[in-house]
Amino acid sequence: MTALAAAGLHAPSIAYTSLSPILIILLAACVGVLIEAFVPEPARFPAQVGVSVVAIAAAFIAVIAVRKHETLTVARAVSIDAPTLFAMGALLIFALLSTMLFADRSVDSAGSFFVAEAAMPVGSRADRALLTSTRVQTEVFPLANFALSGMMVFVASNNLLVMFIALEVLSLPLYLMAGLSRRRRLLSQEAAVKYFLLGAFASGFFVYGLALIYGYSGSVDLRAIFDSSRESGGSDSLLIIGMALLLIGVLFKAGIAPFHSWSPDVYQGSPTPVSGFMAAATKLAAFIVILRLMYVAFGAIPGVWQPVLSWVAIISMLVGAIIGLAQTDFKRLLAYSSIAHAGFILVAIVANNTAGVSGALFYLFTYGVTTIGAFAVVSIVRRSDGDATNLDSWKGLAKRSPLTAATMTVLMLSMTGVPLTAGFIGKFQAFQAAVESGHTWLVVVALVISAVTAVYYLRVIVFMYFHDAVDDSVAVVVPGTTTVSAIAICTVVTILLGIAPGPILHLADISSTFIG
Repeated sequence: MTALAAAGLHAPSIAYTSLSPILIILLAACVGVLIEAFVPEPARFPAQVGVSVVAIAAAFIAVIAVRKHETLTVARAVSIDAPTLFAMGALLIFALLSTMLFADRSVDSAGSFFVAEAAMPVGSRADRALLTSTRVQTEVFPLANFALSGMMVFVASNNLLVMFIALEVLSLPLYLMAGLSRRRRLLSQEAAVKYFLLGAFASGFFVYGLALIYGYSGSVDLRAIFDSSRESGGSDSLLIIGMALLLIGVLFKAGIAPFHSWSPDVYQGSPTPVSGFMAAATKLAAFIVILRLMYVAFGAIPGVWQPVLSWVAIISMLVGAIIGLAQTDFKRLLAYSSIAHAGFILVAIVANNTAGVSGALFYLFTYGVTTIGAFAVVSIVRRSDGDATNLDSWKGLAKRSPLTAATMTVLMLSMTGVPLTAGFIGKFQAFQAAVESGHTWLVVVALVISAVTAVYYLRVIVFMYFHDAVDDSVAVVVPGTTTVSAIAICTVVTILLGIAPGPILHLADISSTFIG
């Protein structure tokens, strides 16, 4: 310590209280690893579920407790500000809902969504024997907690190096989780490999962009980058290229076209609850980082990035809407839906005002809840060999299970943006912010494309209510209490936020200012 002080170096001050939500989840992830190593198998599953649920609840309480203690800590590398706390709270809610789905052992006939032995070669004799085993893969719980902790650091990052480390911490567990499906093992492993390879490639773009930005500004601190870009006026080639490469890395993680190619395959091949977790939580984390990069690091040069993000938004909306029309698999349809919604959220970010931040935060929360609910409903419509994700399997569902069809109808109407649902309020807030900033033309384009996306949402409803069943092997299983609770929460919140969105809108409004 004396030698460091003599060299003019000092240990950074760390606000442990402000970082407590992250530390709680990290501790839970580490405890989960120890449970895997030392707790015998019969007690392992309830222990993992209990640790995850208690940790998420404790972390959420910690988020509420530190809401009035906004600060920059760890040598300005971590920003615990209002948008960070909003994002952390939403991530914890998404994680709790997803954990409830992970924990259900009654949906699949073998007792779990997850393979009993992930390292077993697909198609081997041992793998076929384990297909009907009642053993439960519990590693998914610490993996999910590690991913969640990475997301929480990611949204709080005020430093490009910390941002990159958090990106890898959240990504690596997701690569593994994508390959854990008990059914359709080859498809699941293919999804994991594709996600890993493309994710590593996108991370390379991010690191290269980080290096160029450091070469330009001499710092990886977002505020220092802001000061440098304000002085140069955004005309330096290192700045422009570096910003573009950083954006490519984050746009990939958000599943935004044209960097979306992983989304349909990964959503289709992953265990359905994992697909819901990725669709909601990963997208929220990535968009918070896009907001922080654009509004904090590059806030002095909006004229450079606003046109780029406007066209990226249009491309993402078009890809999600048009290719989504051709989908026959429900999980792939939801993947292209997420690509289209990513474009709608970008419309709010292009506004470059506090209303845009508020609109994006509200949209991300409502979209996440609705999406987890949709994947949860998909998980209970099954054949003997797994999820019945082919859209033809959903024909006549209203006659077999009116409540399931009604629930999915509410969620599909919300994704469409029908009034009195959360989706309508989310789109209204996002588009209003863009209109206020003078981007009316972009809102008009978004409204037209939104009408196109309505076709495939309404097609699902038509299949359920106005067609006869064509596949007698499809059944709606009776889910466990945790899945029922998750679906009920998502559906009720979707309706309530469409009727009385005031509290969450207010929370988003007061959470729209970065302190980086």
